[in-house]
Amino acid sequence: MTNGLSNTRMYAKGNFASTYTEVPASAPGFEWRDGMVSGNGENGYITSGSPYTDSFIFQNMWFNYPSNHPRAIPEELTGQLAEARRNVFNQNDQWKITFPDGTTRRRTFFYSYHPGHQLRLSMANKGNVSDYERWTNYETAETGVRYDDEHGTWIRTSFTSRADNVSITKITQSSTGAKINMLISIDDISNMCRAHNESSEVTALQYKKLVDPDAAYIAQVVHYPSYPGSELIDGGYAGLTQVVVVNGTRKRVMLPDTNEPMNVGSEKNPAVQIINADAVYLITQTDRTHGMGKTEDFAGMSRYEIVDQLYRNTNAVAGKYKDASGHFDYAAALAPHAQNHASEFNAVNLFIHGDDKLTDNLALINAQKGTATKVNLAFMEQAYNQGRYAMICSSGTSAPRLYGMWTGEWNPGWRGIYTLDANVNLQVASMNTGHLTEAQLGYITFFLRNAPDFEYNARMAYGMNDALQVSVNSDGDRGMHVEYDNDYPFQYWNAGASWCLLPIYEYWQCYGNRHIPIHANMRIHDLQLLLGVRDGGLTDEEFAQILNRGYLDLEKDILLPLLTKQANFWEQICTPEYYTDRNGNACHQNGKTALNPGEKYMIIPAYSPENNPIGYNSTITANAAMDISAARDGLQMVIMLEKVVKRDGYEAAIAKWEALLELLPDYKYDVDGALREWAMSEYTENNNHRHLSHLYPAWPAYETQNDRALAQAAKIALENRDKYNTQDATAGHGWVHKALVNARLKNGDGVLSSLLPMMTETGYYASLMTDHDTNRRNNTYCTDTAFGVVAAVNEALLFSNTGEIEVLPALPSDWKVGSINGLMARTRVEVKELTWDLLSKTVRVTLHSSENDNAIKLQAGIPWTDAVVNGSAIKVIQEGLGKYVHLTLNAGIDVTVVFNLA
Repeated sequence: MTNGLSNTRMYAKGNFASTYTEVPASAPGFEWRDGMVSGNGENGYITSGSPYTDSFIFQNMWFNYPSNHPRAIPEELTGQLAEARRNVFNQNDQWKITFPDGTTRRRTFFYSYHPGHQLRLSMANKGNVSDYERWTNYETAETGVRYDDEHGTWIRTSFTSRADNVSITKITQSSTGAKINMLISIDDISNMCRAHNESSEVTALQYKKLVDPDAAYIAQVVHYPSYPGSELIDGGYAGLTQVVVVNGTRKRVMLPDTNEPMNVGSEKNPAVQIINADAVYLITQTDRTHGMGKTEDFAGMSRYEIVDQLYRNTNAVAGKYKDASGHFDYAAALAPHAQNHASEFNAVNLFIHGDDKLTDNLALINAQKGTATKVNLAFMEQAYNQGRYAMICSSGTSAPRLYGMWTGEWNPGWRGIYTLDANVNLQVASMNTGHLTEAQLGYITFFLRNAPDFEYNARMAYGMNDALQVSVNSDGDRGMHVEYDNDYPFQYWNAGASWCLLPIYEYWQCYGNRHIPIHANMRIHDLQLLLGVRDGGLTDEEFAQILNRGYLDLEKDILLPLLTKQANFWEQICTPEYYTDRNGNACHQNGKTALNPGEKYMIIPAYSPENNPIGYNSTITANAAMDISAARDGLQMVIMLEKVVKRDGYEAAIAKWEALLELLPDYKYDVDGALREWAMSEYTENNNHRHLSHLYPAWPAYETQNDRALAQAAKIALENRDKYNTQDATAGHGWVHKALVNARLKNGDGVLSSLLPMMTETGYYASLMTDHDTNRRNNTYCTDTAFGVVAAVNEALLFSNTGEIEVLPALPSDWKVGSINGLMARTRVEVKELTWDLLSKTVRVTLHSSENDNAIKLQAGIPWTDAVVNGSAIKVIQEGLGKYVHLTLNAGIDVTVVFNLA
């Protein structure tokens, strides 16, 4: 670059771009996706960084646009189980799920994520722009713009505060003293991206733009459409931007009426004009409400409690931070937030030696495209940092959505919801080993909000009691079985509860027991159901005591109850009537009440997303390998928690779960030795598919780590996917999933080759956020790649499970020198330092335990000869084809191990 910013950069860690993409005020496309982002997990924004016509699209994680679709599971679902089992067993792939109207496809959808108000800053001081740069500061979550024109140098910075839950923008006069003259307005909803689609239901809402008489704030208040049965029938949302002006004036002005039908305000288009100001501060907050009032009364309303509350909140922030002259103090407001955010981001640091790191985003993207067979190390490092940054910004209040927490469009792809059969799972895969502390709380909140619906699913799909069946999708408010048909039989996807509870279990593995604060978004009714209040669990008095203390015990109140419910699912889906005999043949015997020696349960029906065997044209199957592994892993998790908590009767519970483990189906292997996707002799494998569900034993489970035969079978299965999948290989989540499996199978170059398609094609935007596809085929902004890259790198550089740590299990061959510091191992150990130098043939690792007498098997994933611990040689233990050193760590005492490489 030729501008002065390269020498006076306003951040130490971050990304930058020397170009911007302006978001049009009318009929935009997807320009917003090049915008830079900030957030605190609840509130956030996207900013284009345009010098003279910047747009800020404000976000709230809980924004859900209702639909007129039912919010209840159809009664007929339960009655189809016996028929489904019978037809799957008889391999009748012509059987269809049917609905009362005779159709075989259900057009029911969850609510849709949507943006808040799109604020536009139109600058009057226009000129010829030079030395332009926009940036994201990873340590402060600030985005910024800086440019020169005839009036001097202009700087604009913004952030969303974790301390005060508002977004703040600072705009100052130019370096030569040119004053700020600008117009602050709100774009019409109907002119935002995708709001004008023919299929859009957005026109059913009503809204108003508001500016108070003193121009102290500009706001948008919206009433959702009122659909019968919707929990948001009287609901809506609002966003308010308070305008603080230093040494200038602000006034309320009226822009031309755009005649937008859903704008029902008496004054359609008010705005705020700023005249000759030294500085302007914008303080924004958004929220939603279930109590907006009746939709028929909205047009005539003149006061809105939600708007009044947002003004009180932003006004409190404006008054909280003052400098000596009584003006708003941006730096003082930034400080407590930055301390919180930086501690999260800086907990882990990655360094890979090689390639120029001081390169702007588009230059990185283009450099990667120029070397399509090799990952650019600077791009890799920046992609890792960007993914880590964005995950922190979109977590803590809930789990990340498909879009993280950002969308500049209405009707986003897949409604911007939470997809739980890969996307969310990939998005949170790095939060525990990545040494985050708040992301887990949001994820737990998300799960607890949905847990009653997950019980509802198990009851309606299978007739189960006290069991969990996770839905494939959730909109954040509800997660019940309303989306399914014969092609996507989500009601028979069985692995979800085990998979979605695993991150909470890994949180416990990394950090031990924790007190989980009871968040406002943890609904009391949901907690009552979880803890069994008035249903054989806690009494009302005991529940009141939990509420009074203000937290849930991670082991006793969350993990053990939830893991027990998921174990109950596996117990109840297994019926002796469907089983495999000693030779592995599928059998059915009505009325059979117990298995005979050598027989195993069948898991029937099953769904291995989104595949079917060759010659059997239905995705409703039996004995999916994913289910077998999830059941094994889930039962082992609940056994571990029973041993730790030791509640009354735990010995009997352990014996029951251990007995069920022994009766689960065995895996099956194909003629070439590959792990089969279905453990059914009657099926023919189909490798012409992108999904890797059957490799669950490698990731997210751990079975391949200590089972070399299973690991080899998984490796062959992965090779078969690479060889025979000729259909759809564009989805980013598929490539990230493959990278994680490769990491667990100790194939470092496979990790990079899996990440390469998204990096070399069009998976990354100029903002370094990611699309759903390598080629943007589905036109869907999606963060599972952005966040999943972080997990893949973490797993490539550190494997851990209770009592075992392996450093550099899948180091890519061209990562000769590097370091990653601060990762957490799933054994209550922080890996404070992990450095490798293949040129000097050393690997150095420093471990810090949070508990005493912590027994660890430590090994390195690259050939090594001997090890030195705190300067002294240590005995190397040979075990099979591997070797390790045994350490006993104590709390607060660092232990440094140096491996000398072969």
